[in-house]
Amino acid sequence: MKKPVPSRGCVRDAILADPQTVERVVAAVHAQVPVYATLDDGRLAEVRSIAAWGTDRLLDLWATDGSLGPAELRRFRGIAAARAADGRPVQAVLRAYRVAAGVLTGEVAARAGDLTATDGIALAQVLLTALDTLSEEMASAYAATTEDIAGDRDRALRLLLDDLIAGRHASPGARADRSARLGIQLPDPYCLLVAEPKDAGGPDMSYEAVADLLAALGDGGTAPPPLSTVRGSRAVLLLPQAAVHRAPAALDERGWRACAITGEGLDRIAAAHRLAADALDTAPAHAHRPGRLLTDGDAHVLALLAGHPAATPDHIARLVLGPLTEPEQSHLLQALTAYIEAGSATAAARALQLHPQSLRYRLRRIEALTSRDPRDPWQRLTLDIARTIGS
Repeated sequence: MKKPVPSRGCVRDAILADPQTVERVVAAVHAQVPVYATLDDGRLAEVRSIAAWGTDRLLDLWATDGSLGPAELRRFRGIAAARAADGRPVQAVLRAYRVAAGVLTGEVAARAGDLTATDGIALAQVLLTALDTLSEEMASAYAATTEDIAGDRDRALRLLLDDLIAGRHASPGARADRSARLGIQLPDPYCLLVAEPKDAGGPDMSYEAVADLLAALGDGGTAPPPLSTVRGSRAVLLLPQAAVHRAPAALDERGWRACAITGEGLDRIAAAHRLAADALDTAPAHAHRPGRLLTDGDAHVLALLAGHPAATPDHIARLVLGPLTEPEQSHLLQALTAYIEAGSATAAARALQLHPQSLRYRLRRIEALTSRDPRDPWQRLTLDIARTIGS
C-alpha cells in the first residue's frame, strides 16, 4: 500500500476520527435526495454503513494517491444490484453519491490547515474519477439486474444497444461485464447500420421488419450475433463489419436506404449513431443510388457541409479518397482533378495530353480504389470536396 502524503494523512485521520462525519453525510443525503427521505430506520442504517465505508476508502485514496481497485468496484456493483432489486432509481443513487462527495469536500476544507493547491486538485481528481467510474459500474449493474428480473433476452439485447447508442457503457469494463452477463461478444470491428424506408417519415419501424433484415444479413452463425433496436421509423443494427457487403442488396430488395459506419471504435458507438442518423437526415435523394450505402466518408462530408464537421479535413480526405492519397497514385488524383475541372473525359484527356481511353481507364481505377464513381453526381461531389480539403 502506498504511504499517505503527510498533510493529507492527518486530515484523513481527523475526519475519520470524528463520529459525526458519517452522520453529516447521511443527513445531507436524507435531506437532498427525495427517495432517501422516505427510507425507514433499517434502510438508513444500511446507508450509514455504506457512507462509512465509502468515506474511508475515498479519503484513503486521496491520502495515498491511490485508485479504485477490483474489490471496491465489486462492492459498488453489489450495492447497485441490491438497489435495482428494491426499485431505487439509479439516478437517485448516483445523486446520493454526489451529495456525499460534496459533504466530504466540505469536511476536508474545514480542516485544510497547511494543505496546498495540489492537495485540493488531488481531492477533486479522486472524487471526479470515482464518480465517473461509479456511474459506469452502477449503470452496468442496474441494467444487468433489470435484465435478470425481466428474463427477456431479446429485450435485454435491445436495451444493451439502446444504452450503447445513448453513450452509456462506453468503458471497456462496463461493456465486458454487460456482454458477459448476456452471453454475447460485441463485434469488433463492427458496422453500425442505420436504415429506413425510402419514403422516410412513415410509421414507426417494426421489430418484425428488423428481424427480417437481420435474417437476410446473416452469415450462417459464424460471426457474433448482431444487436438491433428501433428508433422511430429507423432500424439500428450493430453487425460484424463483414456484413456491410451483404447490406446493399438486402436493403435494395426491401426498398430501404441506409448509412453504414465502420470506422469507429466500440467506445464511440454513440458517435457513430449520431453520424449515421445525421447523414440520413441531410443526404440529398440522389446520394442514395440503388444498391449503394452511404458510408463513413459520405457521413463526414455531409457533416462538413452542415457546418459541424466530426473529423479533421485530412481524415475526411482519407475516408473518401482512400489509396488516392498515396504518392504512387498521384496520377489518378491528377486525372480526377482534371475530370472534375474540365467536366468531361475528353476535355480532361486533352488537358493532360492523354488519349481519352487512357483517361477513362484511370477513372475506372479511381472507382475501383474508392468505391466511388466520378461520373455519379453525388460521388463526384464527395470526391471533389475530399481532394480540395485534403490538398
